[in-house]
Amino acid sequence: MAQFDPQTEEFLLRLGEAQAQLDAGFARLPPSEPQPLNEDAAAILGEAALRLHDNDPYAHPLYAGQMLKPPHPIARVAYAMAMSVNPNNHALDGGRASSAMEFEAVAALAKMFGWPQHLGHLASSGTFANLEALWIAGQLHREQGRVRAVAASDQAHYTHQRISGVLGLPFVCIRSDDTGRMDLDDLEHALRTQDIGTVVATLGTTAVGAVDPLDRIVELQKNYGFRVHADAAYGGYFTLARNLRAETRAAFDAIPHADSLVVDPHKHGLQPYGCGCVLFRDPAVGRFYKHDSPFTYFTSKELHLGQISLECSRAGASAVALWATQRLLPYDSGGEFARGLEAGREAALAMRSRLAADARFATPIAPPALDILFWAPRGSTREESSARSQAIFDEARRRDLYLALATLPARFFPPATWPDSTAGDAPVTCLRSVMMKPEHLVWVEEIWRRLDAAVNAVVDT
Repeated sequence: MAQFDPQTEEFLLRLGEAQAQLDAGFARLPPSEPQPLNEDAAAILGEAALRLHDNDPYAHPLYAGQMLKPPHPIARVAYAMAMSVNPNNHALDGGRASSAMEFEAVAALAKMFGWPQHLGHLASSGTFANLEALWIAGQLHREQGRVRAVAASDQAHYTHQRISGVLGLPFVCIRSDDTGRMDLDDLEHALRTQDIGTVVATLGTTAVGAVDPLDRIVELQKNYGFRVHADAAYGGYFTLARNLRAETRAAFDAIPHADSLVVDPHKHGLQPYGCGCVLFRDPAVGRFYKHDSPFTYFTSKELHLGQISLECSRAGASAVALWATQRLLPYDSGGEFARGLEAGREAALAMRSRLAADARFATPIAPPALDILFWAPRGSTREESSARSQAIFDEARRRDLYLALATLPARFFPPATWPDSTAGDAPVTCLRSVMMKPEHLVWVEEIWRRLDAAVNAVVDT
């Protein structure tokens, strides 16, 4: 008999209980032959398990590299249990119960952002959710007989430029300031000189977690008449956090004024991949989705999710998992879920404090806005610092500390960091850490100990 750790045993127990309840709902049906998992299948699963050893330990607190946060156990159980039905949330025929759960889960997200009315749905990714938001923007402008550009900062996710190309929309790149936020002077210059129809404000950039000044972008909207799309795929849930800086808080407080928004429950929402969400403040944009497919779905005349989504087949299990997690961990400021976000931010600030006090490291101009931080080993040149970043990254992995690397503009650091270079946009390779697990706060000491040992090993060699 295989031996499991206590967490796995608990998972299997809860899954078995939930599965038994689900199966009881179909007990009236005559038995059918299940597809067996025989010894061949067991061997294949064992091989798959061994192959999966070739991953980093993403769920462990010593993994502090990329944006990888383990799903909550209730999400894992709910997803696995729902997969025995394998509902398809494209239409009610494929998943009535899971579609109802999706509407409820999306409504909980909209309420968290202060939108009493909305149109929205889950998506297979933040990328596809952003595509839908920009597609709606393009449709609205074409309805007015215009093709208008999309603008986003040079620190926004690269998919915005790619999506604009797919949609046939011009794209304008706005410079970021020295803290990684969108430069509003550059934005206003672009608004005066180009026909920009949509401005993407990123609330939690991928590289450094910067939060664009959404509150001030909304003010510019009054004068220039563009749509505001908030890409909060990474940082959206931080609207619940009580330990943000004032300027970051102001950006999140402006979310109710955005026209559309994307958030990824598979990041801070404790969900399995892939689970994104797109929201529109004005439900009337649903007219652009409207289509007719009576030959495919006929059991209900109610609005179904396939009528408000560009995607067709979508995993209903994602909706079940999100719904269950929200029931266990409601989106309450000061609640357990929100405290987990705050703990990650505190962990990032604690690491930043240690790095700033250590002469071996250079820290950026701005402290972490959320829970992502980056730094560079000191060197006489950017090239020397970059090489040391790579060496420390490799040495840390040998010590089971998993960091990330990011190539960023040197201007994100104080001007005196590299006296040999005055080229602010010149790149430097930095070390980067995403402290998104609540457990990271109590693991800061151990993470620092291993980082210190890695640095000393690199210096000694």
